[in-house]
Amino acid sequence: MLYEDTIIFVIAKANQRVYSKFKPMFLRHGLTPTQALVLNALYQNDGLSIGEIGNQLVLDSATLSGVLERMVDGGWIAKDTHDEDRRITKIYLTKKAVSARDALLNDIEATHREVLSIFKPEERLLFERMLKDSGK
Repeated sequence: MLYEDTIIFVIAKANQRVYSKFKPMFLRHGLTPTQALVLNALYQNDGLSIGEIGNQLVLDSATLSGVLERMVDGGWIAKDTHDEDRRITKIYLTKKAVSARDALLNDIEATHREVLSIFKPEERLLFERMLKDSGK
C-alpha cells in the first residue's frame, strides 16, 4: 500500500486543509481552535466543571489546564469553586466571551460551510456521519 493511500495520511491531509481554514478565523477573534471549542461548550452550558469540559471535548486534564489558564489571562473565562464541593472548579464565561458569542459562532458556521462546500448535500451528510461514527 502506498503511504498516500493509508488512512492516517488521508486524514492528516484533510485535517491540514480544515485547520488551514479555521485557524485564521479563530486568530481574528484572538483564540486558538481549542479555546474556541471551550467557549462553544460553555455557550451551550455555562458553568461547567473542568472535568465536564474535558469529557465533552475529549481533552486530558494537562492540556485543558493550560488552555483554561490562558483563557483566564485573556479575559475569556472566570474560574470559581463549586458551592457544595470546594474540590470542583466551575468555569464561567466573562462579558468579553458573551459579547463575542454571535460573531464567533457565525464565523464558525460560515467556515464550516466553506470547508464542506466541496461536497453535494447528500455527500456532506454521509461524510459528517462517517466522521462522527469513526470517532466513537
